[in-house]
Amino acid sequence: MSRFLILLASAGSAGLLLAAFGFQYIGDMAPCKLCIWQRYPHGAAVAIGALSLMLPLVILPYLGALAALTSAGIGAYHAGVEQGWWEGPSTCTSGPIGGLSAEELMQQIMTAPLVRCDDIPWELFGLSMAGWNAVVSAGIALIWIAAANHLRKAH
Repeated sequence: MSRFLILLASAGSAGLLLAAFGFQYIGDMAPCKLCIWQRYPHGAAVAIGALSLMLPLVILPYLGALAALTSAGIGAYHAGVEQGWWEGPSTCTSGPIGGLSAEELMQQIMTAPLVRCDDIPWELFGLSMAGWNAVVSAGIALIWIAAANHLRKAH
């Protein structure tokens, strides 16, 4: 049972990552800084899931839950920024500028997509992508915790 739950949680994180990349590359919705930050914990959760399948250590599913909760927290924070409940980061996009001439720098600035953290480019049932990430990631964290509990009982 724990193996199934680990696979389910890992697939959930992988699915959220695929959806994010789909919105970015197929839907042509460039991500903001907070959008990118929400992806890293899911990548970690997928790696933790692979490791958990090889090493049945009780700590690993708890780390997977922590990764999912981290993404849920960032998603909730981002959703609050989108709703205007609190301020977000002062900068949402940046890029390397080293070694560029003034003309090259101006060209980079003019061609960079402007992606604001407080804009909602897509929503479903009143929740933005960040809001959905928060909800689904919290659910994934619960699956990770259930997997850890099953593993703990097996040992």
